[in-house]
Amino acid sequence: MSTTNAVPVSLAEIARIAGVGRAAVSNWRRRHDSFPTRIGGTDVSPQFSLAEVEQWLRDNGKLKDIGGREFLWPRFEALGSRDESGLAVAEAARRMRAPRVRISHSELSPEAKELVGEAARLGRSEGPRETFEFLLQRWLETHVRQLSSTPLQLASLMTRIALAVRLGEGKAGLTVFDPACGTGHLPAAAAQVYDGSGLVVLGCERDPALAALASARLGFITENQDIRTEIATADALREDPFAGARADIAICNPPFNERDWGYEELATDQRWTHGLPPRTEPELAWVQHLLSHLKPGGAAVIVLPPAVASRKAGRRIRGSLLRTGALRAVVALPPGSAQPHSVSLQLWVLRAAPDSSASAPPSQEALLVDAARFARPGAREPGPDWDALGSFVLSAVEALDRPDDDLPESAVRVPLLDLLDDEVDVTPGRYTASNAEPSGIELAASWGELGASLADLAGQVQYLSKLGFETETPQATATVGDLVKAGALTLRAGQQPSETGAPPRKTAVPLLTVSDLLMDGTPSGLLLADSAHAIAEEGDVVVAGVVRAFKAWVHEGPPMALGPQLYSLRVDPERLDAHFLAGCLRAPANGRQAGTHASSSSRVDIRRLQVLQLPLEEQATYAETFRRLRAFEALLTRAEGLGKGLVGNMSDLLAAGGLTA
Repeated sequence: MSTTNAVPVSLAEIARIAGVGRAAVSNWRRRHDSFPTRIGGTDVSPQFSLAEVEQWLRDNGKLKDIGGREFLWPRFEALGSRDESGLAVAEAARRMRAPRVRISHSELSPEAKELVGEAARLGRSEGPRETFEFLLQRWLETHVRQLSSTPLQLASLMTRIALAVRLGEGKAGLTVFDPACGTGHLPAAAAQVYDGSGLVVLGCERDPALAALASARLGFITENQDIRTEIATADALREDPFAGARADIAICNPPFNERDWGYEELATDQRWTHGLPPRTEPELAWVQHLLSHLKPGGAAVIVLPPAVASRKAGRRIRGSLLRTGALRAVVALPPGSAQPHSVSLQLWVLRAAPDSSASAPPSQEALLVDAARFARPGAREPGPDWDALGSFVLSAVEALDRPDDDLPESAVRVPLLDLLDDEVDVTPGRYTASNAEPSGIELAASWGELGASLADLAGQVQYLSKLGFETETPQATATVGDLVKAGALTLRAGQQPSETGAPPRKTAVPLLTVSDLLMDGTPSGLLLADSAHAIAEEGDVVVAGVVRAFKAWVHEGPPMALGPQLYSLRVDPERLDAHFLAGCLRAPANGRQAGTHASSSSRVDIRRLQVLQLPLEEQATYAETFRRLRAFEALLTRAEGLGKGLVGNMSDLLAAGGLTA
């Protein structure tokens, strides 16, 4: 394949092409005078000619058994525009499947049209579907911060829920509808999950590039199958291209928190049978849009932010959805299920009334399911335990129309009379937590755990209270900056990762940020190891350099990348004890002294933090005491949580009149 000298590639891209780490590429650059010279970028992030890199890799035997698609993607990325590169990938997919088809997007540049032809030829030789999926994935990774896609596992679960909830059986013909389909994750999942004949997939997307990619993706999935697809490019709320069409199931992950959704021009729209959505509640417009496209008895599943379940502005519409039986269930997902990953998103399960005068009246209950416990904090693979989550949610939802069936733990049927109060709050956690009354065995176990924690606390108190302190003679100290200059430790600062897209999971490490520390301390992101500015290895001291989250600890576990305002300190073990260093650094007075301002958002100057100057053998005694102090703190926190839980549970049981002795 021909390439041009004008196409730039970064060190990370070269590493990906060659199948090595970025450090290896940097090493080649230092050791080989023949390595291509920089054509752009900066000293920290240099860029090189793709053509020269390809030639050098081939000449030096650095290429593994890879296809031409690895060299193809940088040329798509070099087109610059997100929209043009996306449209070009979609056009290449069309040409892979039908070589004689004309390019439908005349706005593509001559360079893009030429690239489309080359990509189509490569795809036909290396596998059309595989080549398209590769290009699509790279495009999504590159623009991950601008796009929100639905993970395949969640898309499949949503489809299965909708199929389980809809009324009516039979596998001869099914219409699936997604009015905000993006690049087609949800329609693709529906086409793969449904095993019947006569499937019709209707999708809508206002972004032309996303719509084109969705159409291309579905073209490959539905090839040689009894499936008809139609993807329209339009704003589904303002210009509904499928007005009047009805679907058996609808699945949707709509845009969140959009104020400019058409409130003024759609004020009298016939879809608002449950009330005009307030300007601040666009998600409730999408809910009613889905319901308007359902056949009688049809079901819809929609991803929503948790605030939609409780915001005051939407309580009237929520009340109407409940009273009419349209809102059948709400499922709280664990954080990490979809973007934004730090939020516990919800699935709303909707169903249209059946078209029969003899049908039973709407149910007087709603199913609320709290699946947050299926999160996997600290796991190498992001996201929840999908197998366990899917099994749990489906078992709960399948019991929706069987009131005599037992529900799994953390799922509860709530009477509408309890929901239709002044707030109409349908947040599952509000009801599932109070539903699980502890048994006598569970109470006894909690009391036993609290007793053990208090016993451990007493032991720590006995040890720590006997320590003596000499405060008259000031001890010599050195700053972190002094220790760095002396070679006693190495300091690396974390930085904001560049917007290069989501890294492949096999080559990624967890990314910790200050925001993660303010939540539960679990890394919420991933970062390509070779592109991280600072990685904490086991035994390194990690310091959060901001007043509101100031802390220092010895990292334990697998390597972890650090974000902005986080620092990694690696000690010389012959001169410093890591636990001694961490204990000195996290002293509150130390952080206040090194803080740049008085506000909680100010930074801590890490190099100004003070460390006691002690011989290595004396540091061990301090390190052990620091460990005990941290253990004491953890026990206090644990005992407080256990105590508060016992007080709450005992109060509920007493108020219910269950006292026997």
